[in-house]
Amino acid sequence: MSDSAPVLTIDGPSGAGKGTVSRIVANRLGWHYLDSGALYRAVGVAAGWADIDVSDAAALVRCTFDTRVEFVEDQNRSGSLRVMLNGVDATDELRLETAGALASAIAAIPEVRAALKERQRSFRRPPGLVADGRDMGTVIFPDATCKVFLTASAEERAARRHKQLMEKGVSVIFDDLLREIMARDARDAQRAVAPLRPAEDAVLMDTTGIGIEEVVERVLALLPAA
Repeated sequence: MSDSAPVLTIDGPSGAGKGTVSRIVANRLGWHYLDSGALYRAVGVAAGWADIDVSDAAALVRCTFDTRVEFVEDQNRSGSLRVMLNGVDATDELRLETAGALASAIAAIPEVRAALKERQRSFRRPPGLVADGRDMGTVIFPDATCKVFLTASAEERAARRHKQLMEKGVSVIFDDLLREIMARDARDAQRAVAPLRPAEDAVLMDTTGIGIEEVVERVLALLPAA
């Protein structure tokens, strides 16, 4: 890890657009990209593959250290990444709502968060890093060059997720998605370890009704070198 490499953290709840914005910003800057949520989802999926009970903290920690996660360029979609889990392309499985729920559950376990902390920090390399997650600016990179906290109404976030899934041919009920998002918001905000909240020095951006490109431009404008 290079502590001198600049870091832009983009935190926020599920569906706020932080993943899409972070990938575009990282690409524009030519910086590395960390999808911290994918790491938690990967551990959850790997635990499922190994039939590990999510209440077994010790087994989950072992799974965390044993799980190899790699982000590789998607050859079919420019600017997109595939997630390789122990050499297997698990991208589609990691995007399922069940994987998100698992990630949220294991993220509340202090031992798992501690095990993943250094792995996340290892992504900090020159020329810079864009880190997307829920505690990037508060816990993982408290000394980040710039911190952003994206949010949007629960209804808009559910609508975005509903559109994404329907475009992929996945049939979902909007009201169910909305309930899941609201439940996850409450769980993430109330957990004892690294609760979802903006860093004191983060710039808050409400993306409700705002297009991705406009959000990207607002974020880039915050960086002196952008």
